[in-house]
Amino acid sequence: QVQVVESGGGLVQPGGSLRLSCAASGTIGSITLMAWYRQAPGKQRDLVALIRSGGSTNYVDSAKGRFTISRDNSKNTMYLQMNSLKPEDTAVYYCKIVGWRPSSGLSDYWGQGTQVTVSS
Repeated sequence: QVQVVESGGGLVQPGGSLRLSCAASGTIGSITLMAWYRQAPGKQRDLVALIRSGGSTNYVDSAKGRFTISRDNSKNTMYLQMNSLKPEDTAVYYCKIVGWRPSSGLSDYWGQGTQVTVSS
């Protein structure tokens, strides 16, 4: 069975930093891309950053210059380094992995989320 587990969330003051991790295991197939989403109470779930199999990345405008997405292929793990955090970054952060297998094609796998709270 496929497992996707996030970690690294917590409470931090404005201007502080956190590093989120997302680890995948199981018969996920070939990973085509990995992405971070976030969802605040009463709001939609929005894409924050993604990294493709070729290594290219994209960020939501509000995260550019502050967040960095990366991966460690040997561990099937990706990271989101978050610096200069703001209260508006407060949300549950979710990991999504898109895998491909010849037998079933593309599949999306989601983690359960990790809470990030930025407050003084």
